[in-house]
Amino acid sequence: SHERIYQYIAKESRSLVVSVGYRLAPEHKYPAAYEDCLNATQHFLQHLEHYGVDPARVIVCGDSAGGNLAAAVSQTLAGSSDLPKLRAQILIYPGLQALDFNLPSYQQNRGVPLLFRERAAFFALQYEQGDTSNLEEVLESSHIPPDLRLKYRKWVSPD
Repeated sequence: SHERIYQYIAKESRSLVVSVGYRLAPEHKYPAAYEDCLNATQHFLQHLEHYGVDPARVIVCGDSAGGNLAAAVSQTLAGSSDLPKLRAQILIYPGLQALDFNLPSYQQNRGVPLLFRERAAFFALQYEQGDTSNLEEVLESSHIPPDLRLKYRKWVSPD
């Protein structure tokens, strides 16, 4: 589904683009997709010379759920001393938090196709749990205990 955009990015940036075909939810819930992306990235970084890639120019990128996966892989590899450091991460409308689906960005974009607020919550639950039985609870933000909400308030709040 993304081959044309990857070809465009590769051509315009004169780069090699590697796309990871990771396992999808709901058949394969978390952490399957993350493990696939992490393993593929680690393998690629271990064999850069085989692909003729400069170790100082490796970037991970993803959109939507892939943006979430790119961020997670970047965070995991940031502490690795046995692999080349990633140069950057590019996150295109990434799904980065599922604590509060009532933040201003969700409210402002709640009717914008493709990722309506309800659909974003639905996909987050499919990815994490493999089912959406508590969708209403998530949309009301009642799925997070008050002490946890307080703990993450610095990072996940309208302010």
